[in-house]
Amino acid sequence: MHFKKIILLIAVIGLLAIGGFSYYIYQTIFSPNTSFSEDQKEVFIKSDATYRDVYYQLKPLLKNPDGFHKVANKKKYSTNVKAGRYMLKKGMNNNDIVNILRSANLPIQVSFNNQDFAELLAGRIAEQIEADSLSILKAIKDKAFLQKNNLSEATQLNIYLPNTYEMYWNTSAEEFRARMWKEYQKFWNKKRTDKAAQLKLTPNNVITLASIVQKETAKVDERPKVAGVYLNRLKRGMKLQADPTVIYALKKTQQNFDTIIKRVLFKDLQIDSPYNTYAYAGLPPGPIAMPDISSIEAVLNAEQHDYYYFVADLERVGYHKFAKTLAQHNRNAATYRQWMNKQRVYR
Repeated sequence: MHFKKIILLIAVIGLLAIGGFSYYIYQTIFSPNTSFSEDQKEVFIKSDATYRDVYYQLKPLLKNPDGFHKVANKKKYSTNVKAGRYMLKKGMNNNDIVNILRSANLPIQVSFNNQDFAELLAGRIAEQIEADSLSILKAIKDKAFLQKNNLSEATQLNIYLPNTYEMYWNTSAEEFRARMWKEYQKFWNKKRTDKAAQLKLTPNNVITLASIVQKETAKVDERPKVAGVYLNRLKRGMKLQADPTVIYALKKTQQNFDTIIKRVLFKDLQIDSPYNTYAYAGLPPGPIAMPDISSIEAVLNAEQHDYYYFVADLERVGYHKFAKTLAQHNRNAATYRQWMNKQRVYR
C-alpha cells in the first residue's frame, strides 16, 4: 500500500512537471512578446546582418528577448536570417515574429521625379532603398552596361523614367538598374516605337527632345504644341535654337549647375558646345534634363500645326505665343525683351 502511494506521488509530480514544462513552452511560443506601445513597428534588416545583429536590433522591442531567441533557434531562423523590411504588430508572440521575419518581406514604393543628373538620382534612390548612393551611381555609369544597351554617358539616364515603383527595400544597386531597364523596355512598346519611327526618331532621340520640351514649358497641356514646333524645325532642317539647351551648355561648360539663368544673352549663343542648338543643327547628344512621361508622350503625340517659333506669353503666365513666320515672331520677341528690360532681368 505504501509502495502504491509512492508510485502515485511520482506520477502526480511527473504530470505537474510535464504540465509546467508544457505551460512554459506555450508561454515562450504563444504569449505576446512585444514591448512597444505603438500599433506596429517597422524593422529593416540589412543584407549583411547576422542573427546576433537581428537579436540586438529586436531586443528593445521585446518583453522577453530570451524567449524569442529560443523560438528562433527552434525554428532555425538563427541560421537563416533574411534581409528586408518587416512589420511587427503589437501583441505578437514569438512564433508570429519569427514567421514574419522568415517570409514576410514587405515591398516599398520607390519614387523619383526629375533628377537631372546621375548624382542626384543616386542620392534620391539611396534615401529609399538599402543600397548606398555610391553603389547606385556606379551602376548607373557602368560602361559595360551602357555599351551593351546602346547608351552613352550623355544618355545614361534615359532608362530612368520618373514614376513610382514597387520594390523591396533590400534591392541592390544592380537590381534597381535592372528593374529600371525592364520598365524602360516595357514603356517602349511597339506602339510607342512605331510612333517614334514615324517621326524618324529613336527612343533616345525622343527622350532628348522631350527634355527640351519640358524645360521650355511647365504647362503639360502646352507640351504637344511646343513639341510640334521642334518637330517642324527638324523636318525643315532648321536649327532648334532652344534657349534651355544654351543654358545647359553654359552650366555644363562652367560645371556649375546651381547657377540660375533667367535670360539668355546674345553672347551666350556663341558658346561652342554640342548642346548649343543655336550653333549646332539637330538634336544635342543627350537630354538636358530628365523628362516626365508627359513630355515623352507630348513628343510622340505632338500637335500638328504650321508654327515654327514661340516666345513667352505676357498675358498668360507660363504659356507661350506661337508664330508661323519669323517676322511675326520677331515682333513677339521684341515685346518680350522690352518687358524683361522693364523688369530689370538682365541674367
